[in-house]
Amino acid sequence: MADRSHISEHADKPVSRSWRSWLLRVVFWFTGLILAGALGVSFVVLTALAVAYPNLPDISELQDYRPKLPLRVFSSEGILIGEFGEERREFTPISTIPKLMKDAVLAAEDARFYDHNGVDFKSMVRAGYANLNRLKSQGASTITMQVARNAYLTSEKTITRKVYEVLLTFKLEQLLSKDQIFEIYLNQVFLGKRAYGFAAASEAYFAKPLTDISIAQAAMLAGLPKAPGANNPVNNSARARERQLYVIDRMQENGFITPEQAAQARQEELHLRDAPNPVRLHAEYVAEAVRQLIYAQYGDATYARGLKVYTSISADDQSAAYRALRDGIMGYERSQTYRGPEGFVALPDDPKARTDAIDDALAAHPDYGDLIAAVVLAASAREVIAVRANGETLHVIGDGLRPAQSGLADKAPRNIMIRRGAIVRLAKTPKDLWGLAQLPEVEGAFVAMDPRDGAIKAMVGGFDFNRNKFNHVTQAWRQPGSSFKPFIYSAALEKGFTPATVVNDAPLYFDAATTGGQPWAPKNYGGTFSGPVPLRTALMKSINMVTLRVAQSIGIRYAQDWITNFGFDRDKHPAYLPMAIGAGAVTPMQMATAYSVFANGGYRVNPYLITRITDHKDKILVEPQPPLLNETMRVIPQRNAFIMDTLLQSVVRGGTGAKAYQAFKRDDIYGKTGTTNDSIDTWFAGFQPTMTAIAWMGYDTPRSLGDKETGSSLSLPIWISFMETAIKGVPVAELQVPEGVVHVGGEWYYDDYAPGTGLGYPGGMSEPTPAEAEPSTRPDLSSDERNRILDMFRN
Repeated sequence: MADRSHISEHADKPVSRSWRSWLLRVVFWFTGLILAGALGVSFVVLTALAVAYPNLPDISELQDYRPKLPLRVFSSEGILIGEFGEERREFTPISTIPKLMKDAVLAAEDARFYDHNGVDFKSMVRAGYANLNRLKSQGASTITMQVARNAYLTSEKTITRKVYEVLLTFKLEQLLSKDQIFEIYLNQVFLGKRAYGFAAASEAYFAKPLTDISIAQAAMLAGLPKAPGANNPVNNSARARERQLYVIDRMQENGFITPEQAAQARQEELHLRDAPNPVRLHAEYVAEAVRQLIYAQYGDATYARGLKVYTSISADDQSAAYRALRDGIMGYERSQTYRGPEGFVALPDDPKARTDAIDDALAAHPDYGDLIAAVVLAASAREVIAVRANGETLHVIGDGLRPAQSGLADKAPRNIMIRRGAIVRLAKTPKDLWGLAQLPEVEGAFVAMDPRDGAIKAMVGGFDFNRNKFNHVTQAWRQPGSSFKPFIYSAALEKGFTPATVVNDAPLYFDAATTGGQPWAPKNYGGTFSGPVPLRTALMKSINMVTLRVAQSIGIRYAQDWITNFGFDRDKHPAYLPMAIGAGAVTPMQMATAYSVFANGGYRVNPYLITRITDHKDKILVEPQPPLLNETMRVIPQRNAFIMDTLLQSVVRGGTGAKAYQAFKRDDIYGKTGTTNDSIDTWFAGFQPTMTAIAWMGYDTPRSLGDKETGSSLSLPIWISFMETAIKGVPVAELQVPEGVVHVGGEWYYDDYAPGTGLGYPGGMSEPTPAEAEPSTRPDLSSDERNRILDMFRN
């Protein structure tokens, strides 16, 4: 037994030594493999770095960072009214970016930015641990890494791209200071809504400069870089809110804000910039006109140089014009037959499916300013319930149902019936309640300019730019109707006519040779005739027959020549008699230019829009000086303009434009209504010595506005609404009597045509006389001959 124990004891020793030896060998080989692997990886990495580093892009240009900056258009007060370029961007030096905004970004993206060398290994370990343990996914990209990626690399997720990103990060940290890198990031990062950089995003989302934002707004903006589409408060308010609260928490954790500030920021309600915002300045047609002018000068550089263009537009006047035209068009539209919903959509019972169906349907029916689109959830003769694209549910009751009453009738045709799934329009009523409406088919235009220098103060080219970009102010050639008559009367003054000249208002007939077209038997509005009337009364009442007789008397070719003094195109007004009562073609801008000649005493000033152009650093590139009125600009005698002003004053005080005087009760208001045949176009053209304004309404495809619609009923109210703002507080300007006119028997005359100084060229006749047979100078008649001719004209 002892021997066996001895043998067994000695037999275990080789086994123990063998095991230890084997274990040592395993450890040795394992260690060797690790070292070999490490060396191999190091070799591969070093080789990759050696190969990749020389191929890195040149980043020296970032030392003088110059991003593409859009064209920006401003009102005369500096209010932004338009921005053009692929990217909304406003380069802002880091020194002018509020600390609040910088702190919010650091808290959200890279709190240790100023402590690491571009790659935050501590954050990488933390993010890796969170991702491996399936905690909330975290990223580890530093601000420097994001600048490298955004400036030079794609967003693909590959090892190669990541290597280049790290290398570029180190290179950026060597080349630039931390503030330079941060400045690039704050100006370069995409934040949704075409906005690049936080200054542009602040304008895009909150319509305010970056210096004015609150903690809550800064946190919302700082939450956007992670997912500018998903976290966008316009696209997804819930996710944007979640991200905002995260940033507020991080700002508090990092000591950027106090707990009290954080609590207040969480409670703050954010108001996003929205199209229906009544504070927003709508000047889209102005901005587009400027864009075209600048592009003609600078070409494609227009959208990259950061040019700033300041215009003559007055914000108050532009807002007044926008409201006046829209109110005028919608007022007319409310009197029209309801044409029915814009479409219909099937609404599933499932809430999520129903929401998706509504979103899809309204995507094709955007809001147009304060005229919003909604899908009907329920409808009856007493109430309509509808939902907007943003999920807001609206109720329409009472007077708000009236404009679409025919669509709520039980027996309404299916195509106009308002029922569940109908896509309708809603607008606020004067009582600030929701009412049913419809997109107008009619269009309009409004333009206002300072007649003293040509500065355009307001321009609205149509009902809504996003719906119809055709600028009716500058592009629509329309018949001016009776608003053109003053220019014929102005020509007649130079041929011896006076405001007191009596002309017979009686039926006329013209053959084809006279009209240049079909035989023509013109009529007055209303179909009545007044017999012999003085010119002043004829213009006040807008009598067609008198104007035609005057034009025939002075010669239609002479009239055609005369109107070119006011800026009208000769070829748009053929030398045939219908021209005299507005059968030619004009644009509202031409009418503004022409009426300004009367307003400023006989000078023609060209309208202008641009007052200053600067670069992105506000260095002035172009600054044209407004023209000063001088005799080289005179196109009609001062006395002609004066007497025409008195005639246009009479139109407003007691004629077709009397609503204007009733509205203002001031003597320095002048103007003329215009209505074409079948009420296809309606106008009011008028002025106060500091402001000329033109209002037009009509259909793009000409058709009647209605038998009873006139310039007085449709266009004049628009003009009045605008002028209530434009001349508020402006002192009444008295009409200054120039040399060459006299006041006799309550009427104004040229001094050489006044009663007792000779007849002057006869101002009327019972039947028109061919212009070629008329003398070109004032005849020298005896007293008996003068009386005999006057008696004949009065017959």
